[in-house]
Amino acid sequence: MYSESDLQAAVDAKVLTPEAALAFRSHIASVRAAPGADEESFRLITGFNDIFVSIAAVILLVAVGWIGASIHPALGGAFVAGSAWFLAEYFTRQRRMALPSIVLVLAFSGGVFATMVGFLVKHGESIFGNSPNETVGATLIGAMALVTAAATWAHWKRFMVPITVAAGTAALAATAVALVLAITGMPSPDGTLPMILVLIAGLGVFTLAMWWDRSDRVRQTRRSDVAFWLHLLAAPMIAHPVFHLLGVTRGDDIGSGAALMVVGIYVIFGLIALAIDRRALLVSALAYVLFAMTQLFNTFGAVELNVALTAFVIGSALLLLSAFWQNARAVVVGFLPPNVADQLPATVRAISPQPAS
Repeated sequence: MYSESDLQAAVDAKVLTPEAALAFRSHIASVRAAPGADEESFRLITGFNDIFVSIAAVILLVAVGWIGASIHPALGGAFVAGSAWFLAEYFTRQRRMALPSIVLVLAFSGGVFATMVGFLVKHGESIFGNSPNETVGATLIGAMALVTAAATWAHWKRFMVPITVAAGTAALAATAVALVLAITGMPSPDGTLPMILVLIAGLGVFTLAMWWDRSDRVRQTRRSDVAFWLHLLAAPMIAHPVFHLLGVTRGDDIGSGAALMVVGIYVIFGLIALAIDRRALLVSALAYVLFAMTQLFNTFGAVELNVALTAFVIGSALLLLSAFWQNARAVVVGFLPPNVADQLPATVRAISPQPAS
């Protein structure tokens, strides 16, 4: 399987002419009755060899981490980070293997963070005492996340793996949340303040994702892949705090008013997903709307079949939305101001693929 970025790379290498690539994209768009941007494509695997290499890499990384941790807790993460970088030099930089590259960048970022955690486990008590206060703890977490973000940025500059930007952004978001909690002191017992901070950070990540998306409206380059992973990061950071503040995550029965509000928010998420042509928000909020719909059916007396009815309604609605996604997008985008619509991917009524710059 070849991605849009592979096709564009072939054009850049003069293996294909821009005209030939444009003709191919136009043909695929006409066959699928949808613009290429609508497919929301991203490279995960190119063949079973990706899975094979990823499994082998995980086994090796677990082994070196175990060996390092037996010497010193900090060396476990350091060995994983160093090994992941070394493996990426071949499997990412030379072989361009998608799934192993994702595994290796996550292992590298996690290894960097684990190195600092291991150091604190071994020497934290002598440095900060038996029980450092919460402000010191939050500051330490923020500092470690910031170092992880810097290391991830270096990985991005070297290997340009799309998910790396999302990993670094997650580290920066964790840094910001931790520092604010450190400044404000003890968070509220119900977790309201952390959830508000996560929501604000999620909106910031969403804005960054839209910036990347806006730079490649036809989704033919690596920039679109970067935006995909950023949207995947932003979606739960937005959905979970919103529904937490509504009381959905407390595990208790919610009232019909709150359940209707959850469904209404999901509809808004659906409209946003249609407008930006990204489905991550719908997926991230799915569990909450399933719970809310179950409560609604339970309220109206369908106790025995409430789960089945919920699954039937939501499943049918999502399948219909998927089948008529392009037409629904055209309607939603049609209501937007022209200057806003012009920043979004093309709809089915305006299929006009063009070579990426």
